[in-house]
Amino acid sequence: MEPERECRVLSIQSHVVRGYVGNKAATFPLQVLGFEVDTVNSVQFSNHTGYAHWKGQVLNSDELHELYEGLKLNMVNRYDYVLTGYTRDTSFLAMVVDIVQELKQQNSNLVYVCDPVMGDKWNGEGSMYVPKDLLPVYRDKVVPVADIITPNQFEAELLTGRKIHTEKEALEVMDMLHAMGPETVVITSSDLQAPLGNDYLIALGSHRKTKADGTKMTQRIRVESPKVDAVFVGTGDLFAAMLLAWTHKHPNNLKVACEKTVSAMQHVLQRTIKSAKAQAGEGNKPNSAQLELRMVQSKKDIENPEIIVKATVL
Repeated sequence: MEPERECRVLSIQSHVVRGYVGNKAATFPLQVLGFEVDTVNSVQFSNHTGYAHWKGQVLNSDELHELYEGLKLNMVNRYDYVLTGYTRDTSFLAMVVDIVQELKQQNSNLVYVCDPVMGDKWNGEGSMYVPKDLLPVYRDKVVPVADIITPNQFEAELLTGRKIHTEKEALEVMDMLHAMGPETVVITSSDLQAPLGNDYLIALGSHRKTKADGTKMTQRIRVESPKVDAVFVGTGDLFAAMLLAWTHKHPNNLKVACEKTVSAMQHVLQRTIKSAKAQAGEGNKPNSAQLELRMVQSKKDIENPEIIVKATVL
């Protein structure tokens, strides 16, 4: 087999010394799946902020620009993908947009995968865990240059200004998101009623491509995965990274890409919860350290996931 040209990802995300979130959650899976990964660490913390304590440094937009300038001076600023996740600072986010736009001039086929991390729902109530002024930047600057976005239901609602109560409304929201720019939209989690029952979580995907004759085609899918009873950190970062990899390997088959991504996710989460419960001991709730994703132990599942979750074409 002809080896494919090396595929380079610029991943601008958080770094933690201990554990798996941000770049620590994205780099290993991408490397295992054959990508070259160049990481910019938007923060360097001792651990994720769900622990009782954390310490560390934050990279500002000037420092991000400086790192990019270094790459540019050496003429190594050609990328196939850019991946971004959690950001707390508007000027940093605006600088990311500038960098993405410049990289798209270098390579018109560059794909920007953006997880517009802003907040989530707890018990039906949505709340933002980033400053409110990030919403207009995501909506007006970031999403228009993104090719693949992975919001949760709450974030999709924020970006479009529409609430989702039914699957039909969710599909309409995804169409609105397509109209803003991205040709692939995956709503990674929702509180919609799953046909398989309450123990399942619904994710929805939509891929819109323009055919040679100019007509638009949209493939829409629903994925129902078993709920795992624990609060994990880094799952969104892992999801976006694996979705990047599998959409690259199956460019016109969102169904297969999502099945592989969600199946691999399930394998990692099942392994993590099993191990966390064993560490915590009978009747004890696992703590943050025990619930860190079992990334290295899941190498084979990430590389070649057994499909345990099927997607439905809508």
